[in-house]
Amino acid sequence: MNRLAHETSPYLLQHAENPVDWWPWSDEAFEEARRTEKPVLLSVGYSSCHWCHVMAHESFEDEATAAYMNDNFVNIKVDREERPDVDAVYMEAVQAATGQGGWPMTVFLTPEAEPFYFGTYFPPAPRHGMPSFRQVLEGVRHAWSDRRDEVTEVAGKIVRDLSQREIGYQTAQLPGEQEVAQALLGLTREYDPQRGGFGGAPKFPPSMVLEFLLRHHARTGAEGALQMALDTCERMARGGIYDQLGGGFARYSVDRDWVVPHFEKMLYDNALLCRVYAHLWRATGSELARRVALETADFMVRELRTAEGGFASALDADSDDGTGRHVEGAYYVWTPRQLTDALGQEDAEFAARYFGVTQEGTFEHGQSVLQLPQQDGVFDAERIGSVRERLLRVRGERPAPGRDDKVVAAWNGLAIAALAETGAYFDRPDLVEAAVGAADLLVRLHLDEHTHLLRTSRDGRAGVNAGVLEDYADVAEGFLSLASVTGDGAWLEFAGLLLAHVLTRFTDPESGALFDTAADAERLIRRPQDPTDNATPSGWTAAAGALLGYAAHTGSEKHRAAAEKALGVVKALGPRVPRFVGWGLAVAEALLDGPREVAVVGPALDEEATRSLHRTALLGTAPGAVVAVGTPGSDEFPLLADRSLVGGEPAAYVCRDFTCDAPTADLERLRAALSG
Repeated sequence: MNRLAHETSPYLLQHAENPVDWWPWSDEAFEEARRTEKPVLLSVGYSSCHWCHVMAHESFEDEATAAYMNDNFVNIKVDREERPDVDAVYMEAVQAATGQGGWPMTVFLTPEAEPFYFGTYFPPAPRHGMPSFRQVLEGVRHAWSDRRDEVTEVAGKIVRDLSQREIGYQTAQLPGEQEVAQALLGLTREYDPQRGGFGGAPKFPPSMVLEFLLRHHARTGAEGALQMALDTCERMARGGIYDQLGGGFARYSVDRDWVVPHFEKMLYDNALLCRVYAHLWRATGSELARRVALETADFMVRELRTAEGGFASALDADSDDGTGRHVEGAYYVWTPRQLTDALGQEDAEFAARYFGVTQEGTFEHGQSVLQLPQQDGVFDAERIGSVRERLLRVRGERPAPGRDDKVVAAWNGLAIAALAETGAYFDRPDLVEAAVGAADLLVRLHLDEHTHLLRTSRDGRAGVNAGVLEDYADVAEGFLSLASVTGDGAWLEFAGLLLAHVLTRFTDPESGALFDTAADAERLIRRPQDPTDNATPSGWTAAAGALLGYAAHTGSEKHRAAAEKALGVVKALGPRVPRFVGWGLAVAEALLDGPREVAVVGPALDEEATRSLHRTALLGTAPGAVVAVGTPGSDEFPLLADRSLVGGEPAAYVCRDFTCDAPTADLERLRAALSG
């Protein structure tokens, strides 16, 4: 066992028995490098990464390779999901040097943590123009021993170049109708009208862009925006990227048609997409959107919820194929023979037609990923349900993919928002309870006595890594959603505590620009700062959204001003790269619409008329609208101040831009007032 045996990260623990003398990222590791005058080998990955597992098996489990690494390097292993800041600064260096990036990420550093040689996966033998890992190790060792001055000079120049990349943000202005229209035009040009989605293969679920399209349609009535969202959501839900038996989405599709996924299932994807499909149903009443939202929510609760009430990070892509070999997708794919064994001949033929299973296969070795191809005719819903149930039962007997059961604060914040809203929309109190359970865990375990947020926990044990901007922003967003759904003002207060840190520790006081790490966080070779979305909303624009929502709830001018300053980046990036600032555009839609503020008052929260008004308010499509519910005179929410019953009956108050409509008890009037 090496030093990783005492870590909480499942990814690091997977390497605890490697013959490599791994160190976790720590001051002690770099002190050892300085003491021994060895370069540092930094290896960054995550537990559900297929090629991370491949390189570990080929190289890090090999005794001869490990011995060479131990003799010549100080070897540091990092879980990118625990330390997104470390991952970000060195991935930026990798991409600047090579034009591409990915995981596993392999970077060689000086003992001062300055990078000088970069790569991703290296094979055990030369292959496809790539050097072997051993050749890379030997080349770096010789360069370090024979040309150290040159190496350190190169490393210093790289760090200086990176330090000059800080975003110039002195003249930030708000995005307006023109920038939003240009962004929509840019998305239309990149849209794939035959298959849905944007761009070519590999194709990722465009969750944040879909939220923008739905909000833009709600505010303006633009049918083209809604159609892109509708068609993309339908194609994804019918494709192999969606688990047609158990619900939930895989990370991405390797092809343009959403047929063959990269099979890992991430909490963040499923949280974001659950919310997208719930919002799509809210806008259109689509039965498919309703089904997918609920199945995805149920998947998260069933397969990702931990014993402590939080949500695990991911399910692996690989699993045992029944022969002892770990194979990508083994848990999810089917052959016609396997369908027959599970269902009998007649139902197997029916299932093969319905799910697109062919003799040739749509994946590898004659295996097919289940999908729902467009077909003529009507299928028997009861028979489909029976087939699904039996296939799911048989699949459950297969060796299951591994689960990365660390709880990441930011991703749990996304799940809290999705489950709270989905539970409220579809009258599923169990989903709201699951959201409350995760929120309770974050407050109990991830918040310290200074209300600083810790990034991760596992098995009820808090990690040591500080939360980054996305943790504070996404958890605040989740708490704001929970406050609106439950009527419990404590969640609004907790959101305020987190956003106070965003204002004081993550925001440049002069320009309003945001950084991914706090001012008092560990100093890296540069302070990471990225306003663009990746698989999740950027911390920058997620913070803007949470600040705007909190300001609408409380009337805080300070939070409103901070949100407006942060949104200046959307004015700059929205027209140029709309696919990569989707959440920022969604927040801009909320700003352009107000956002609207709704207060629902009733004599009791469980009284039928109050519940109906509350649910109608939550189902309003006005972008970013905030909802408070309570009894007259309640101090749970600032929006309830001076709000009284009307004629002794429950009523809803809708305000925007310092102007309020007359209070109403009429559901249709309330629905119209919040229809965008």
